[in-house]
Amino acid sequence: MKTWRVLVTAMAFLLLGGCLVTFKEPLPASEAAPDALLGKWASTNAWGEPLDLQISRAGQHRYKAVSTSQSQPVKRDEYLFSVSRHGNRWYLSAPLPGKLGGHFILAGFELNKARELVVYNLDPEAINQVIAQKILLGSRVETAEGDATLIDSPMSQVLPYLDDPANADVFVEAVRYQRVGK
Repeated sequence: MKTWRVLVTAMAFLLLGGCLVTFKEPLPASEAAPDALLGKWASTNAWGEPLDLQISRAGQHRYKAVSTSQSQPVKRDEYLFSVSRHGNRWYLSAPLPGKLGGHFILAGFELNKARELVVYNLDPEAINQVIAQKILLGSRVETAEGDATLIDSPMSQVLPYLDDPANADVFVEAVRYQRVGK
C-alpha cells in the first residue's frame, strides 16, 4: 500500500499498516482548524527518512498539507482536507483518489503540550468488529491497492460512536510530528 503510505505521510495523518477504512460522506467543511495546526512540522516515515510537512489554509475551512521527504526534496505531495471538532476530539477528512475507492478518509488528531501533532487512524480490525456487531453499517471493498472497508453509515451516526470515550480503542496512533520553528 505504498500509495496509501504516501498519502498518509503527505497529510501527516493516516499511516496505515493494513486495510483502509473509508467513508461515503466527508466531514462538512464548516469549521476552522485550530491556528496551532497551521505551519511547519517534521517527523520520520516508516523507513526512518526525515519528512517535512507544511499545513496552510486553502480557502474557507479548507486546508492544504504539503509533504516532502528530505531525501527527495523535489518530490512534493499535496492534499486538501477539512477539519471538524466533535466532543473532545478533532477530526480531519480528505478525499481519496479513485484507485483507493474515491471515497473519504477520517482521522483524529490532537495538538499536545509538547508541541506535537499526533494523528490517530481508525483501526481496521476494530472497525470491522463494529460492523459485524451492526453498530455501524459497512462492507469490504476492493481497491487497486488492496482491501478496504467502506462505512455506509451517515456521519450523524458515525461521529457519536467515535466521540464516546468507551470506544477510544478504535483509534491507533499513526504518526507524531514535532513543530518546526516557533
